[in-house]
Amino acid sequence: MVTISPQSPSTIHEHHHHHESESNKSNRVAVLLMGYGEVESYADFANYNEQALNQLTAKFAPVPTWLYPAIAKLLAIFDLHEWSHQHNNFISPHNAIFEEQRIGIEKELQQTWGDKVKVFKAFNFCAPHLPEQVLAEIKEQGFEKILIYPLLVVDSIFTSGIAVEQVNKALANQADGESHWLKSSRYIPSFFNKPEYINLMAQMVEEKIIAELAQGHLASQIGIILMNHGCPHKAKGFTSGIDESQAMYELVREKLIDKYPLISVGWLNHDTPLIEWTQPNVKLAAQNLMQLGATSIIMMPIGFATENHETLLDVDHIIHHLQHKHSEVTFIQMPCVNSHPEFMQMAAQWANPQIEALLGESGNTVNPQLAKVQATHHHHH
Repeated sequence: MVTISPQSPSTIHEHHHHHESESNKSNRVAVLLMGYGEVESYADFANYNEQALNQLTAKFAPVPTWLYPAIAKLLAIFDLHEWSHQHNNFISPHNAIFEEQRIGIEKELQQTWGDKVKVFKAFNFCAPHLPEQVLAEIKEQGFEKILIYPLLVVDSIFTSGIAVEQVNKALANQADGESHWLKSSRYIPSFFNKPEYINLMAQMVEEKIIAELAQGHLASQIGIILMNHGCPHKAKGFTSGIDESQAMYELVREKLIDKYPLISVGWLNHDTPLIEWTQPNVKLAAQNLMQLGATSIIMMPIGFATENHETLLDVDHIIHHLQHKHSEVTFIQMPCVNSHPEFMQMAAQWANPQIEALLGESGNTVNPQLAKVQATHHHHH
């Protein structure tokens, strides 16, 4: 196995460009950014919901799977009412933002690795970018090494489990003959505790406070809700991401609390019946902070890297409801990190060590037939 000693990005860049002719053309890395994806046509709601029910809800809700198509259609009616009637034909910006993130991260990575790295995007629930479709394209382009990189939800334990599940299913379907096309893979689990991300979250909140709230509100009267991706407490034995999300909240809170004492976590839960969700939810968190004297509330999504209907519509509903009862309080809705230049740089930096490792190893030829033989052998023992 060949290893590459650690080098600075500029050194790596020079090294790879000077030795391009010597390198094996198949020794490239496909970075697979993974997010949920969101519908852009109302006709797709039922299909989207059914995918989400099968991939997500099935892991924690006590609902028989044969009911999913009917539930998906029912939910689509509610979605249509919310997106079309209540929100003036809302089209989610999620997919466009995710494409900006893909371009931004690829640009950063190619400054270091040139055309040895290409970034692809896959959506858990949206064709034509389902993992199976994108992996087929990666294979067709001659890549033999992939880096699986869940990006949308920062806790990345439960949700990126879905990403890995879908990748595994696709790879199993693409096992042809006695040697699998994939020779090597790596995975970026989560960036919930990365100092650069924590610092950026706190910095974005503080910049907004200075720009819009500091003139009219005392520091002790500014309530900050750090919004996490809601998690079910019981998920049929799956680790649901609560620990990681809670740890991330504590790290961001620590950066701000000395100056702004009114800080609360706020979980963006899906109000599913029979499920115990993380608390306090965002609405309750806001009510608690106002009880402690907050005259303004700033809502910052730290658990989502990409804007989506939860961070937009759900938060908008909550603010609308609260403003109706508390007209004297100022509410500010913050954006996700999205394609913030600093985030593009750090997201690429987190990938660099894994890309270096992938390029530095010869990989392994796997015979999918052997897995069946081994399973049968162990069964007989």
